[in-house]
Amino acid sequence: MLQTEAQDVPVNSGFGIEANMIGGRIIKHTKKFTAPIPPLSGALDVNFLWQTYGKKDWQQRRNFPVIGIGITCTDYGNSAVLGNSIGVYPNLQIPLIHRGNVEWTLRIGDGLAYVSRKYQTIAPIDTTNNAIGSHLNDFAVVMTDLRYHVNDHWQVQCGLSFTHISNADYHQPNLGINLGGIHAGVQYSPVTNRPKKIIKELTPLKNRWLIQARTGITYNEARADGDPVVPSYIFSVYASKRWHSNNKLIIGLDYGYHTDVYDFLKRWNVEHGHEMGHAWDGAFFAGNEFLIGRVGILTSLGIYYHQTYLKFDPFYEKFGCNYYLLQHEHGPVKELFLSAMLLAHEITAQYGEFGIGVGF
Repeated sequence: MLQTEAQDVPVNSGFGIEANMIGGRIIKHTKKFTAPIPPLSGALDVNFLWQTYGKKDWQQRRNFPVIGIGITCTDYGNSAVLGNSIGVYPNLQIPLIHRGNVEWTLRIGDGLAYVSRKYQTIAPIDTTNNAIGSHLNDFAVVMTDLRYHVNDHWQVQCGLSFTHISNADYHQPNLGINLGGIHAGVQYSPVTNRPKKIIKELTPLKNRWLIQARTGITYNEARADGDPVVPSYIFSVYASKRWHSNNKLIIGLDYGYHTDVYDFLKRWNVEHGHEMGHAWDGAFFAGNEFLIGRVGILTSLGIYYHQTYLKFDPFYEKFGCNYYLLQHEHGPVKELFLSAMLLAHEITAQYGEFGIGVGF
């Protein structure tokens, strides 16, 4: 393996700009999606990226991923109903297979998108679009591609892409838009896209167990007088076990109290006197956290043991990230983090949760 010192790496090594043209089609993920689906949707994706080279230990542990900030402009093919969107998202590109000048990679990212059209009953009226309920939305991106390294400055790539926008039911209706497609593009690095890597002996981190807790808050539109946006409260307790120094297996319990459901029951006089008992849900969940320095990318699957009056599917998926304010190997408090999560049933987002957590 190649060894070098940080001072031997030229300034701006690994920095690059990538552009991809995307062509695809909206995926109808539920029967409730009644807006017309155009035959073709298109997008331009520009990513400002940096190839890591081992300046931090996690970069070597993660096989030197690429980190970036992407901007995607999307024309859904029916601007009068679905509008157009522009999204900005931090992202991580992970090498999967590398053979000579050919590489297979996976890019994942999440950020915010502004959509020009949404469901509304006032001018400009758009009641056909039941997919988007607000101008500001969550924007998630998954891309996988084959790359060919032409030289130290240029790469070309092509592959598959998937994007999702929704506001996590902050305003209704909000089914979200899923766009699947293919892409092709080029990447340019002014200095080099293959900076010399800093390789050193790393002591494996202990596969420790932690007891962890997280509390969060989310806001949803209640189906009550005036359609108010009200908070709900989420609490999680779980055990985690670190493995391979950069992952955490997690298993635990979720509890949520949903004020929007309580307000709905009160407004329509349902389950009179027992509204609170029908406004909470609880679930068992298990998942994995993919650690990248101070950032953890979390995916989990849950199964309800109790649901609110407004029942959903028996399973849910939760995706999101943690940002670690503290990461200690010793002491009573070993982790302190901020979290942002998205809960979905199948591929329909239910709510976005923001919170804080701790590990002992």
